[in-house]
Amino acid sequence: MGRPDTHVPNRFVDENIFLNLPREKAPLPDFASSRPLLPAPIWPGRGSAIACYWKAWEIAFRNLRQPAPESPLIANFIDTAFNHCTFMWDSSFMTMFGRYGSRAFNFQRTLDNFYSRQHRGGYICREIAVADGFERFERFDPSSTGPNIMPWAEWEYYLHFQDKARLANVFPVLLAYTQWMRSHRTWQNGSYWSTGWGCGMDNQPRLPRGYHVTFEHGHMSWIDATLQQILSNRLLVKMAGEIGRSGDVEDMVEEADRLAEFVNARMWSDDGAFYFDQFRDGSLSHTKTIGAYWALLAEVVPAERLPRFVGHLRNPREFARPHRVPTLSADDPSYRADGGYWLGGVWAPTNYMVLRGLNQIGEHSLAHEIGLNHLDNVVKVFEATGTVWENYAPETAAHGEPAQPNFVGWTGLSPIAVLLEAVFGLRADVTCHELTWDIRLTDEHGVERYPFGPDAVLHLHCAKRASAAEEPVVTAAATRPVKLAIHWSGGTKTIQPNPM
Repeated sequence: MGRPDTHVPNRFVDENIFLNLPREKAPLPDFASSRPLLPAPIWPGRGSAIACYWKAWEIAFRNLRQPAPESPLIANFIDTAFNHCTFMWDSSFMTMFGRYGSRAFNFQRTLDNFYSRQHRGGYICREIAVADGFERFERFDPSSTGPNIMPWAEWEYYLHFQDKARLANVFPVLLAYTQWMRSHRTWQNGSYWSTGWGCGMDNQPRLPRGYHVTFEHGHMSWIDATLQQILSNRLLVKMAGEIGRSGDVEDMVEEADRLAEFVNARMWSDDGAFYFDQFRDGSLSHTKTIGAYWALLAEVVPAERLPRFVGHLRNPREFARPHRVPTLSADDPSYRADGGYWLGGVWAPTNYMVLRGLNQIGEHSLAHEIGLNHLDNVVKVFEATGTVWENYAPETAAHGEPAQPNFVGWTGLSPIAVLLEAVFGLRADVTCHELTWDIRLTDEHGVERYPFGPDAVLHLHCAKRASAAEEPVVTAAATRPVKLAIHWSGGTKTIQPNPM
């Protein structure tokens, strides 16, 4: 006799078109032929940063894969570059820089391989073998899935391309998965749990004594997992509004509001001015993990708390180390100067999350400062080693210990997305036909072939300035009408780029 089927069907899985899509058969592009389709940054005097940018793309295209003949995966994808498996949260972050290369390769379809493996109840495994589609975890293993950030990855894609057809296709998949998480990853109080592996930050010292740091949940309310669910719920509500399905997400609205109230009432320490994991007895952890900063993207921090909470990112005794931002506060006893993986290591995905969160709350100056510091350190290591790394040391310009080289992988975020968004200050919202250029550099800089929407490109150039307060001299051209909103420390203006 076989094992009984214990799946509880989710009706939204019935709408999952990815379960029956034929396998993609398109050939993979190479870097040489793709380079003319990629945005080309301009930054005179910073040749190493530009070289690092192109190196990241070169490695990315080298890591493109087709599904193996025996694999049930359906789409060409970018490999995680770790262990011959494709990873859920790595892939989500890789789409964040991959969207800038969509004219050459549809990086977003990397996530389709996860959607194609969704179980009847909504569950999706976090790690799938590339060769044969083997799921590395049984669904009720505490480390089997997460973090739940695929809705963020899809919403970002929508903001850049306004692909409403894709949004409609992924919505039921993401909704079913998020509902599965609620059914199987929550405590009685509604908060969410994970593990070191499940949250992606494998060895952080977050669990009480007696629990395994990597594989057990510790009967804790996990701050990052809870905040990610708030973020995902709210993004699903936005998606539903775009495609006319708001009636399907009323429970998401209720849960997001309830969790935000719980986080602020039960997981905030006023003495520490920080959000912490909550232990089984209701007490709070003292471990300041970068995972707390998902609170910025989730928009749960009350205005009166923001200065103190954000202030930890400015404090050199905590997160403002020589290479920002360590994933564990420097005043933690477990913090390591060489990074120790997640014991202070600086990682591209968590840095990107912090930068996007800071921009979300209007802390653009701090986002630029941290982004420039991070990019400078990544480029220094690139100059010394010729490549980019899985993670970096927080105290010196060095790769972390341990760390894998040629990690694109999600480290493509640093020389590509961080350069364009945090350092150059470009933020696109195609749904509003607007590109924001928050100019903080005084150097001459710009971008050729900046992608905007499914078919438009822009050429952007800012002349060198004597000071940040000086009005920038900008030249811009676009292949179709776009509103270019320019911000600098002395003012704002809106221009219409010249036609190309």
